Amino acid sequence: MEVSIHNQQDKIVWQDRWQDLLERVARQVAEQEQLDPRAELSIILVDNEIIKDINSRYRGIDAPTDVISFALNDQSEEEVPLHPGADWMLGDIYISVEKAREQSEEYGHSFERELAFLAVHGILHLLGYNHDTEQKRKGMRLKEEGVLAALNLVR
Repeated sequence: MEVSIHNQQDKIVWQDRWQDLLERVARQVAEQEQLDPRAELSIILVDNEIIKDINSRYRGIDAPTDVISFALNDQSEEEVPLHPGADWMLGDIYISVEKAREQSEEYGHSFERELAFLAVHGILHLLGYNHDTEQKRKGMRLKEEGVLAALNLVR
């Protein structure tokens, strides 16, 4: 899997080990979900201000959130895919590093675990998973926890 990581925030000093962590997370999801080895995605790390703007613009929610995913070929049956036949081009994930830090403290686990969780969550959304019903939420949570356990990032 090809993962492009872009740090567009300067509120938290970026550590190189976090890039390695996000790459390992993406590879683990790709293995678990049996993705095409050519699969590509981008992870863009932002601050609360930027993600609040994105959340407001695309979801109509004027507040910061932790992660937002934009699937490249997320279209209805009537729409033509942006890149026909390129199922391996997954899309973009925006993660608020500030929100990840806040939530790691709130939930009492490491920043690395929270960052990894948000990346897994975002990637699963790119693959079409969601949590709009209790059954889907439980299924998605099992997949998320499976990836984190495989990377030894348990609570």
